Amino acid sequence: MTQVLGIDIGGSGIKGAPVDIETGQLLAERLRLITPDPSTPKACADCIAEIAKHFHWDARIGCGYPGVVKNGVTLTAANVDEGWINLDAKTLIEHATQCKTSIVNDADAAGLAEIRFGAGREVKGLVMMITLGTGIGTALFVDGKLVPNTELGHLEVRGKDAELRASDRARVKKDLSWKDWAKRLDEYLVVVERLFWPDLIIVGGGASKNHEKFIPFLSIRTPIVPAQMFNDAGIVGAALAGMELAVDYPK
Repeated sequence: MTQVLGIDIGGSGIKGAPVDIETGQLLAERLRLITPDPSTPKACADCIAEIAKHFHWDARIGCGYPGVVKNGVTLTAANVDEGWINLDAKTLIEHATQCKTSIVNDADAAGLAEIRFGAGREVKGLVMMITLGTGIGTALFVDGKLVPNTELGHLEVRGKDAELRASDRARVKKDLSWKDWAKRLDEYLVVVERLFWPDLIIVGGGASKNHEKFIPFLSIRTPIVPAQMFNDAGIVGAALAGMELAVDYPK
């Protein structure tokens, strides 16, 4: 059994659990900590170290981060402190945890889990994972191969950043009914559909556990299904990426 500690860094919570990357199963109940305010890199790294300590972890860690990541460097910071921009986050987390660490975009991580173990398994063509939570994350796969760091949650809809109108946080902030929020989400998905014509859209993130309350109100022609791993996809996918990127970061 190959185990990696998967960490999902979010705008409202940082959660993690050990994962069997051969099966995608969590090996213990996940631990969730509230994202620090302000969500500075050091404060978040300390949370990750606390999660690692909770699981008595001393092996490889994989982290999903809400922004663009290249070669362990976080290049954007949409829903976390701006101190993350152009940061060598890999090294920071390794220093905090004393564990070899890999870091990837959080939506890419969730998509990897769904492609390997969930709703996108063995689906050919263009598959899009859309995570609906504090923001809108996206992951794009062509015949199972990831196109990394697509930031399509920031497409412009009605003159605004799409996630400001259609994220789950926007639903809560504006006290929208599921039906009214679905109209906003549908507007965004229509734009995505016209640009990419995906063969399947998988909806994940915090809102996915209530998929039956909004998916029926969507009008797009693309088949759209809930993530089978629901909100654990980010943890599982981060763990998967943590092992798959291990070749870049020798033990």
